[in-house]
Formats: sequence, C-alpha cells, structure tokens
Amino acid sequence: MASLWQTGVTALALGAGLAAAALAVEPDPFGPLAPFRPGEALADRAATCATLPDWVGYAPETGERISLTVRGRLSAVESDGVLAYLVLCEAAEVQVLCVTYETGDFEPGDGAVLAGGFIRAEGRRVMLDPCLASDPRASAD
Repeated sequence: MASLWQTGVTALALGAGLAAAALAVEPDPFGPLAPFRPGEALADRAATCATLPDWVGYAPETGERISLTVRGRLSAVESDGVLAYLVLCEAAEVQVLCVTYETGDFEPGDGAVLAGGFIRAEGRRVMLDPCLASDPRASAD
C-alpha cells in the first residue's frame, strides 16, 4: 500500500513539474494556436473572452501592424452615424472595441468574430482599428 501511495505522489509531483515547465515557456504569439498575425493576416484560431487576458500579455511589442482575431458575445453596439463601435466581452474581462463603418445586424448579446489592427488601450481594454466583424455562424463557403 505504501508503494502505491509513493507512486501516486511521485506521479503527481512529476505532473506538477511538467505543468510548471509548460507554463514557463512563452507561447509563440504568431504560432498556429495564437490569435495574432503580423500585418493584415487573420488568425486561423480566434482568442475568446476567456483566453484573451492571457494572450494580451504575449502580444508582440513592435512598430509594425499586428492583427488580432477574437470571438465572443457583444456587450455593446453603437454608431455615431460615421463610425460603428462594437464592444466584445464583459467589463470584468478584457474588453475589445471594434471600430468599423457599420453595425450590420449586430445587437448586444449576439455572438461575433472580430478581427483587425491590434492596439493596446488603457486598463483592461484592447482596440481593433480598422476592424471587421462577422457572424460566427456564417459559413465559410
């Protein structure tokens, strides 16, 4: 019984060590699982409201344009007649402000995929300008 316990403790310790090592390695911000792309390219995999706080910390610091793709629920949709503003994610999360030309048929609570030029804003905010908004249910025909 003692050896079974020791084996379990050893396995837990080994697993914890591997997890810590995995967390110590910074993800590639332009890797295949990352929501960032250099220039105007769109990422194959979008960040979500839940994963965005982690990804924002790995955003490349560069003078070049970086694009971010993120999906979630819109918390606000507004227009001033010239520009439209779509806000993704709740205030308790990192919020994304999409600056675009029209609101389309989007309403608060709708799911959306936003992609555009990544700009860090103050606090827990990110701006995408310019930004494209799409319905995540739309087919990719």
